[in-house]
Amino acid sequence: MTANPFDMEHGELSWCPGCGDYAILDALKKALLGLGLSPQQVVLVSGIGQAAKMPHYLRSNFFNGLHGRALSAATGIKAANPELTVIAVGGDGDMYGEGGNHFTHTIRRNPDLTVLVCDNMVYGLTKGQASPTSPRGFVTPMQRKGVRAEPFNPLAAALVQGATFIARAFAGDVERTTAIMQRAIRHRGFSLVDIFQPCVTFNKVNTYAWFKENTRMLEPDRKADDFREALDLALSPAPYPLGVLYEAEGPETFEKGLGAFTDDSRPLFMREPDLGSVRAWFEGLLR
Repeated sequence: MTANPFDMEHGELSWCPGCGDYAILDALKKALLGLGLSPQQVVLVSGIGQAAKMPHYLRSNFFNGLHGRALSAATGIKAANPELTVIAVGGDGDMYGEGGNHFTHTIRRNPDLTVLVCDNMVYGLTKGQASPTSPRGFVTPMQRKGVRAEPFNPLAAALVQGATFIARAFAGDVERTTAIMQRAIRHRGFSLVDIFQPCVTFNKVNTYAWFKENTRMLEPDRKADDFREALDLALSPAPYPLGVLYEAEGPETFEKGLGAFTDDSRPLFMREPDLGSVRAWFEGLLR
């Protein structure tokens, strides 16, 4: 069996036994290997949280930043070197709660990023309070009478903001999750993969058995470019669809639209600054 170059030696993982993050990490390693990428070509970016620790357990470049700010750092990395495969990973609280504003506006900019959200519907790092995707009525140590707000719908939100690749996977099915990740990484533009992931410690409702009973697989080879159909799927109640809900050609990516890359496609760090252009730009502002 061929060794996976993304495997690395590390100490004890900080996840609970049975945590869905183990399966997502396994799927991500397999996806990167299957795409023929090397660790030097990949950058994983994360914020804070249990899922955000994933880059620590995989051999590649990585940037671990502030809570909810992974997408800003990932956009900057992609802009500085568009040749890199940039993947942002985090939990539902990190990406949709603290990072909700970055989630919205990163989609609008359309950088060529893949965003993997480990969605366990609870805050696992900070001991089990409700997250943006917790179902209504979900009881926690903080929400003693149950969550009163409707859960955030990341798939519908991403779709109406203009994301051109939207998918949902389940950590209990590594093979299909791997295939969805690979398709997302190959896609040009902003790609979202929301991954249902049980939290075995703090969420006793949305378990492995619950996800299996309350999800259904979409046909893997279905044509997925119908916006209205994708919106209907994103808004549909249980059983929730798993697979690629939407994939379409999008506008020019953020990094390709930057003026810095019109004449020179080399990464920014490999070029000498064009002081004449900077001076002309400032003079234009003063006119």
